[in-house]
Amino acid sequence: MSPAAAFLLGVRALLPMLLGVAPFGVIYGVVALQSGIPPLAAFLMSSLVFAGSAQFLLAQLVGAGAPALLAVGAVGLINLRHALYSASVAPMLHALPRRWKLLLAYLLTDEAYAAAIPHLLREPRSPLAHWILFGSGFALWAGWQLATLAGVLLGAQLPADLGLDFALPLTFIAIVVPLIDSRARLVAALTAGGAAVLLAGLPYKTGLFLAVLAGLGAGAFMSGRGRL
Repeated sequence: MSPAAAFLLGVRALLPMLLGVAPFGVIYGVVALQSGIPPLAAFLMSSLVFAGSAQFLLAQLVGAGAPALLAVGAVGLINLRHALYSASVAPMLHALPRRWKLLLAYLLTDEAYAAAIPHLLREPRSPLAHWILFGSGFALWAGWQLATLAGVLLGAQLPADLGLDFALPLTFIAIVVPLIDSRARLVAALTAGGAAVLLAGLPYKTGLFLAVLAGLGAGAFMSGRGRL
């Protein structure tokens, strides 16, 4: 297999996921504008942050006037899961030059990992695994940029008081529910959701930040009990 073929394999593996990613990106663009983020900044965030859930949270925090330190901490916390993806693919990519590692680290997302990992784990291990991951990551990156651009352009034409806040929780519910495949994840989701409701009155959306911590703690506790 040539590098070009490996790249296209990664692209093809990711393409079906764009059916769900595209609406998510469009909604983000609209919500970002309604949160008071300038159109150019809202679009550039998709390149700088490149993480849908973190961008939604950041847009909400900006709209609520949250301090910058809190916003950065919340975004970092919600993206910690990417460290697990990195640890998973590291043994296959350890011999790559630093420039490749930096590029793949930037492109590594939930969908790109899910699309590429079945091919990366096949035996014998492909010496072009990095091209497969590059293909899936690039396909998602390109699709996300186009979707968010469409959302920003659409949002600029909509009334400021239209109100699309409902779209954010609905989108996250659609993402989270299929992932609840164990008792630990169920407890984590219920704990985080319950805490978010109970703490909704806290200023600067700090309730969301504390709810994430509560969910992580509950999930880790249940996972630890399962290993006893």
